[in-house]
Amino acid sequence: MDIRRMDELAEDPRFIPGIYNYCDRWCERCAFTSRCMNYALSEEEFDTPESKDMDNQVFWDKLHGIFAATLEMAKEKAEEMGVDLDAIDLQEAAEESERVHEAAKEQPCSRAAMTYSKMVDGWFTGNKDLLEDKSEELQTLAQADIPGTSPADEAVSIRDCLEVIRWYQPQIWVKLCRAASGMIHSEIEDLEYIQEDANGSAKVALLGIERSIAAWAALLTHFLDQEDRILNLLATLKKLLRQVEASFPHARAFLRPGFDTDETRPTG
Repeated sequence: MDIRRMDELAEDPRFIPGIYNYCDRWCERCAFTSRCMNYALSEEEFDTPESKDMDNQVFWDKLHGIFAATLEMAKEKAEEMGVDLDAIDLQEAAEESERVHEAAKEQPCSRAAMTYSKMVDGWFTGNKDLLEDKSEELQTLAQADIPGTSPADEAVSIRDCLEVIRWYQPQIWVKLCRAASGMIHSEIEDLEYIQEDANGSAKVALLGIERSIAAWAALLTHFLDQEDRILNLLATLKKLLRQVEASFPHARAFLRPGFDTDETRPTG
């Protein structure tokens, strides 16, 4: 990746600045891929099967090139702002960042999110046979072609619920840790932009929680015999939702570029 190419992409008016900072990374379901520089960069750089394979050296060479170009851009921006990166004690900065990260993981919201994540793993592990049996049942119904039944639609609904749950399961914890790290950093350095970033990350977590709640509620209609366990998961998520709203009271009001701003709707 050439730094000049990154500059070209950054200046392209098609792209919404910063839209990728507060998204859920689910590009396959995003209406804004045509407005996202990160997506364009990924499509441009990782355009072959080899470049998309983490076990292939080509993938790591591409990734290294992007990191190198990004670092070079950061150095140039720092120089323009009069910041001397060489004067920064990188070891001390790394140690402080690690301390903040560890503290963030111990925040109530972060710990609750990890508890939920483990509960999800437990549900999937404990219900592997249940899911397989349901799949076989729907296949049998489809073959029987019984009037009044829609096994194909039910299968699609279940698959969608499971995908949503699994997608947001780790992301909720990650985003809440980032939000907590931002709040801790803002208290240390008193920088408003870090506080705003924390709110943005918390908002992404809130949306992930809400979508997970909807997915579990829909899944319950397909597995009524799992009522107790699924209701427990829903209760955990709803409690986490309240915790996040209390810990980040301004998160809901945060405007994510593109997603929450009328002037940047998808085009084309």
